Amino acid sequence: MNARSVRGAVAVAASLCALAALPACDVQNSKASAGSSASAATAKNLKVGWSTIYLTPSWMQQTLKMLNSDVSKLKSAGTVSEFKTFNANGDTSQQIAQIRAMIQQKYDVILVDAGSSTALNPALEQAVSAGITVVAFDSLPSTDKVIRVGTDQKAWGSMMATWLAKKLGGKGDIIAMNGPAGVAVSEDRWSGAEAVFKKYPGIKIVSSVHSEYNLAPAAQAFASAYSAHPAIQGVFSQGGALSAAALQTLVKQDKKLVPITGENYNGFLKMWQAQEKNGFSSYATAQPNYLAVIAVEAAVAKKEGVSVPQDITVPLPEITDENLSQYVKTDQPDDSYPINDISQSEIDKLIGK
Repeated sequence: MNARSVRGAVAVAASLCALAALPACDVQNSKASAGSSASAATAKNLKVGWSTIYLTPSWMQQTLKMLNSDVSKLKSAGTVSEFKTFNANGDTSQQIAQIRAMIQQKYDVILVDAGSSTALNPALEQAVSAGITVVAFDSLPSTDKVIRVGTDQKAWGSMMATWLAKKLGGKGDIIAMNGPAGVAVSEDRWSGAEAVFKKYPGIKIVSSVHSEYNLAPAAQAFASAYSAHPAIQGVFSQGGALSAAALQTLVKQDKKLVPITGENYNGFLKMWQAQEKNGFSSYATAQPNYLAVIAVEAAVAKKEGVSVPQDITVPLPEITDENLSQYVKTDQPDDSYPINDISQSEIDKLIGK
C-alpha cells in the first residue's frame, strides 16, 4: 500500500471512530509529538532536525547537501515546514544535549548520525517516548527503539577481501590498511575481511596497519610498512584515503603496482583511472551519502502510517575497473566522495512502501 492509500484508509477509519464515539479507537500507527501541527495520518508541516557528531568532513558536507535537496522537495509538498542541523563538533555530550533540546522544542522527527553506539541511547529513547520519530543513519546507535539505516560493515570487509584473494589467485603477501584501532567501523570491516583471509592459507598478512582515515597519516603509515615488506603482492584497504596513500606511495617510488582495494574517495578514483594504463586494478565500495535521504524518507513514511522496518540495510555499491568512469569525477576535489543517485523506487522498496 502506498502512502496516499494509507492516508485515505486512516482518514476513513478516523471518521468511523468519530461516528461510533469510540474514544479508545486509535487509528495512528505512531504517536505525534505534543503540540505538533502534524499528524500520523497527514504528515504535514513536520519539524525535522538532524543531529550529527560532526559536520566538517567532506562526506558530511555532501550528506547535508543531499539532505537539503530532499527536504526542499518535502517543503514544497507541505510535508516539512522546518529543517535544522545540529553539529556536535565531535563532542558526544554536546550531541546528547542537542537531542534533548530538540525534544523540549517538540520536533516531530530527529535524524541522527551517532557519535557513540551507546552513549546516545537514553536520549534517543526519551525522544521516542515523547512521540518523536527517530531515524539513525551511517554511524548507528545500538538501541533498537529507533529506526536504523546503514550498510553492513562486515560485508564491506568481506567484499574487499574476497576480490583481493581471488585477484591474487589465493596466495601472496599483503599489507592490511585499517582505520583507527577500536573504532567500530574499522573493527567490523576488518572482522569481515579476516574471516575471508582465513579461508586462504596461501595469503599472508605481513603487516597490519592502523591509521586515521586521512591521506597524510595514512601515507606515513603505509610507507613504513612497505619499506619493511617491499615484495608484497597486494594491499587490503578499508578506506579511500588509505587506498590513495598506498597507491600514491607506489607511484611516487616507481614501484610495481599491486592490486589495492578501495572506497569512493575521489582522490583514489582519479589515481586509479590514471594508472589503469599501467596495469593497476582495484575494486571499491562506498558508504553512500544517500543513507541520509533514505532516513528522512523513512521518517516521513513512518509519520504517514507506513510500517517501516526497524533496521534498513542498504546494499553496498560496487565500483570496478569496468564501471569506474561512472563514479570518478575529474572536476571535483580529491576529498569528495562521488556516488550515483538512488532512485525513488529503490528508496520506497527499502522503507516498506
